[in-house]
Amino acid sequence: MTVIDLESYEDALATYDPVMGLEVHVELGTKTKMFCGCSTELKQDANSQTCPVCLGLPGALPVVNEIGVESAIKIGLALNCEIAEWCRFARKNYFYPDMPKNFQTSQYDEPIAFDGYLDVQLEDGEIFRVQIERAHMEEDTGKSTHVGGATGRIHGASHSLLDYNRAGIPLIEIVTKPIEGAGARAPEVAKAYVAELRELIKALGVSEARMEMGQMRCDVNLSLRPHGREAFGTRSETKNVNSLRSVERAARFEIQRHAAVLNSGGTIVQETRHFHEEDGSTTAGRIKDNAEDYRYFPEPDLVPVAPARDWVEELRRGLPELPRLRRARLKEEWGVSEHDMQSILNAGAVDLIVATAEAGAPADQARKWWMGELARNANETGRALDELGVTPGQVARVAELVAKGDLNDKLARQVLEGVLAGEGDPDAVVEKRGLKVVSDEGALSTAVDEAIAANAAIADKIRGGKVAAAGALVGAVMKATRGQADAARVRELILEKLGVEG
Repeated sequence: MTVIDLESYEDALATYDPVMGLEVHVELGTKTKMFCGCSTELKQDANSQTCPVCLGLPGALPVVNEIGVESAIKIGLALNCEIAEWCRFARKNYFYPDMPKNFQTSQYDEPIAFDGYLDVQLEDGEIFRVQIERAHMEEDTGKSTHVGGATGRIHGASHSLLDYNRAGIPLIEIVTKPIEGAGARAPEVAKAYVAELRELIKALGVSEARMEMGQMRCDVNLSLRPHGREAFGTRSETKNVNSLRSVERAARFEIQRHAAVLNSGGTIVQETRHFHEEDGSTTAGRIKDNAEDYRYFPEPDLVPVAPARDWVEELRRGLPELPRLRRARLKEEWGVSEHDMQSILNAGAVDLIVATAEAGAPADQARKWWMGELARNANETGRALDELGVTPGQVARVAELVAKGDLNDKLARQVLEGVLAGEGDPDAVVEKRGLKVVSDEGALSTAVDEAIAANAAIADKIRGGKVAAAGALVGAVMKATRGQADAARVRELILEKLGVEG
């Protein structure tokens, strides 16, 4: 099926109700793997961070990572889940080359956290509650690299390389209950849920949750049912979607694809699908297994996990302010509209603005620079704000230089340009580029005299009462001083020399 074959979105929603299920995998930021002492440090030589346990060699016995369990409990509590008094691991049996044990150590019918919810805010301010089925602990697989093909996939490749450094890294899988009632807003709900979940995970400090690095990825399950019918339709599962925009696009595409198949008399196949960033489409992967096909059984080499209630309550008391409550507080403190706060959130600027204010800048100035010049640069270069290479402390210093009168806004933008180009801290850029505001009265006076002499007609208009014409002379002085004059003081000098009241 191609994009041309899709049903229009409006026609699809006129006939069917979408039902979603979202499975989000979060890679925990522990120093060691889930069941062994191997390092989780990134970008090391292939297969250099392995041992008999994570390679599944005979006789090797796993041990549970305590921080992994603690992180799972924190996530469960933040999602308003019940925390199991007793749970255990299971073996999920399937063969993949990047799974060296031929089974994944996971949790099946006894997860550590279950029956919760997360309230998410949509773009118009509506709150939508997403029910959480479970959050359970498991381990990641290794990484396959398919070489010799045009697409990077196994089809057409001449050979594959396997790196087991990632095998065994701790994961938390968070599974929603069926999301019903979203209607045409289902893709928006999916995006908002993953966005809110990402902010929550980051606030807990259990993972950086960087989707572009695979630290958080979403499987989008979707089915359609005709209006008025209770039974769910057959679902598809779009695997490993790794950006907020892509989550929304994948859900929308599958709604249109399912509708086209059903309206043509076809049957939806229960399968996994691959998402394609370039056009927002999905293509078939493999027939989706049911739970019984994985032959789950309790992991015999690990003891059950029974978190003490006093430990759980201690972790509950230590939870940070959760993102939605924090945003509501900051919105009030900053005096911004709901729309502006949503824009700040969408840009990933909340933490950066807070850090810049903590470094000494007024909050409004912190917002101005992050959401203005720096956001523009991020958009142009296709990077996130926190990837630009400029720190909150540097932005706070630029704001300080402006407040002191050493820079005006134009010069400040040039300073940030220099910082982004790797020319050093703001003060070094100012020195190197000679960007300080010209505040010497003698130099300013001379520049004003020259501008008046060169623009006699404009000067006569000002003397005649057309004070607004002073802007042209101010512009002339600013040009002569390469934008480094204090524009307000230049205007004062012009009016003084022409004998006109400001």
